[in-house]
Amino acid sequence: MQSNKSQTNNMLLAFVTLLGVIVVVALIGFFMLGKDDEIIQGQAEVSEYRISGKVPGRILEYRVKEGDTVRKGDTLVIIEAPEVQAKMMQAEAAKAAAQAQQQKAYKGARAEQIQGAYELWQKAKAGLEIAQKSHDRVKRLYEQGVLPAQKFDEAAAQLNAAVATERAAKSQYDMAKNGAEAEDKLAATALVNRAKGAVAEVESYIKETVLLAPVDGEVSEVFPKEGELVGTGAPIINLARLDDMWVTFNVREDLLKGLTIGKIVKAYVPALGRDVDVRINYMKDMGTYAAWKATKTTGQYDLKTFEVRGVPTDTVQGLRPGMSVILDQK
Repeated sequence: MQSNKSQTNNMLLAFVTLLGVIVVVALIGFFMLGKDDEIIQGQAEVSEYRISGKVPGRILEYRVKEGDTVRKGDTLVIIEAPEVQAKMMQAEAAKAAAQAQQQKAYKGARAEQIQGAYELWQKAKAGLEIAQKSHDRVKRLYEQGVLPAQKFDEAAAQLNAAVATERAAKSQYDMAKNGAEAEDKLAATALVNRAKGAVAEVESYIKETVLLAPVDGEVSEVFPKEGELVGTGAPIINLARLDDMWVTFNVREDLLKGLTIGKIVKAYVPALGRDVDVRINYMKDMGTYAAWKATKTTGQYDLKTFEVRGVPTDTVQGLRPGMSVILDQK
């Protein structure tokens, strides 16, 4: 009986001791550790240019690969587009035909045609002289009463016909010598200009088969492989501009205290193991889809998330897009 009582006391003592240890550890943790600060984590980002072409075709050759550094104007990729070359042949042929029409309009008729028109005019002039002399002779005889009025009328009609024939021959000669009308020349010139515009349009498409780097940067991604077909506007290469870098944080609005436009804050880059100074230059709410719900049972309200951007005050060697950046809230 005495043994059972002693065993019960020992168990009770052990339980009390264990409970005391747990309470002591909990108190130490509460007072010494306290509440951890929430971490605001972001990442480095850069401006990216998506290189694409205006004309559909097949990737003929890449002049760069992922990771290459390029300068503005460097050739990135060549696209094979035989349809564009065919259109160029058509446009060049239409231009040549229009220019021939223009030359014909400004040059006028051939020398043989001009000479022929001149001979017809001379023939008409000779006929007019004969008709004029016959008319004058018949007129004198008519006035003397030798010939009847009918003969005089016939001579006058022949003279008028000869005058008209001479004028018509003269106008045909002038037209052959002077060439086309002013309106025809303008129309021919307009056709040439339209043909030149078609050629210029196709030339612009041909230039789009050789894609150049618009800025200095680094090839971050290549999408299609050589030999694959690409459509109009399809992305082919991503070009990252490493000299235009910033960091982006998604910050809950109750943690925005002290973050203002223009303020310089410290941030830590784990990949580099160093702090960097960042100047805040952009703040905007991310919309209701990014709201954080409050946990209190009273006075409950939604906490929105803001996108906060900042640019390093100095060039950070080794900082790459996608690297994590931890914002120092102290």
